[in-house]
Amino acid sequence: MLGDVLGTLLIHGDREEPEKRTAPAVWDANRLRIATEAAGVALWSWNVDTDAIYMDERAHGLWGVPLGPVTFEDLSAHIHPEDLDRVRAAFASTREVLGAYEIDFRILHGKEVRWVSARGRGDDQGIVGRLMFGVFLDVTERKMAEEAREMIAGEMGHRVKNLFTIASALTVISERSTSTTKEMSKDLRLRLAALDRAHDLVRPVLGDPKRAAQLGDLLAVLLAPYAGGGLDGERVRIDVPELLVGEASATTLALVVHELATNSIKYGSLSTATGTLDVSCVGDDHGAAVTWRERGGPEVSPPNGHAGFGSRLMTNAVAGQLGGTIVFEWLSEGVTVVLRTSRARLGG
Repeated sequence: MLGDVLGTLLIHGDREEPEKRTAPAVWDANRLRIATEAAGVALWSWNVDTDAIYMDERAHGLWGVPLGPVTFEDLSAHIHPEDLDRVRAAFASTREVLGAYEIDFRILHGKEVRWVSARGRGDDQGIVGRLMFGVFLDVTERKMAEEAREMIAGEMGHRVKNLFTIASALTVISERSTSTTKEMSKDLRLRLAALDRAHDLVRPVLGDPKRAAQLGDLLAVLLAPYAGGGLDGERVRIDVPELLVGEASATTLALVVHELATNSIKYGSLSTATGTLDVSCVGDDHGAAVTWRERGGPEVSPPNGHAGFGSRLMTNAVAGQLGGTIVFEWLSEGVTVVLRTSRARLGG
């Protein structure tokens, strides 16, 4: 039905004299179907009097609803709850819209979330009888690419802010642990050089073979800039077994360690002269658990509200790249963080 109507519109919509045509009228219903299938376009029509919505097979497959007429209420059961009110308001106002409109929203197809773009024309433009026409496009890949770009941009901005925070905090630590400007300058240069070495250690180099590092060596290099006089015995203590960390996992682990260290020098145990940090690891042939334990800093209170970008970044990185989990325990004497991952993923 829908293909026939649209095919008729495209064939007879041009009322120019035959001699003025620049191309033959080849767009019958069958050829229209070939074009829409090639473009991944799903078709719909809406009866403005009965509210019945007729869709082609592609649209039914996209929405995951049985063949046959449906209503907006039938489709709304498949719209993501966070988008439903926005889509409902847009649907109610489509006939008042001047010209073309489009709205992007998420739908739930079983356990899968898809992004759909609904497009049509308002102000009763193109109405045939009492039917309005439009299309659905599956824009999931485009939306995922946009979200990935936004995540990368957000991560870059977040890391730049962290670098300024780290530089400022290292300056304070150096000032606290030295007595002259010359000593402070030297100490700060050493700390910044250690930070640079940590970056080089985990930065992938094109053309190099896959590298692996001992977990203890990696943590020592990553945490050296924040130690108040040395590792293993003073402010920062590391006690981990021999465990290889692959290049890809090392990058993720470095991101998490830098985020935790940044938070610590801003709010936690490394923000005071007497605070300490203990990093340990236990594991077997199957899994490993790295524990980050802060003590001696300001009294800790659990964060209020939604998790910040840094927390989401760590959670996503650990889950996505290490296939593990990261859990925070907000004890008054200091935060404890436990990162769990499979041994195979850590060494991959």
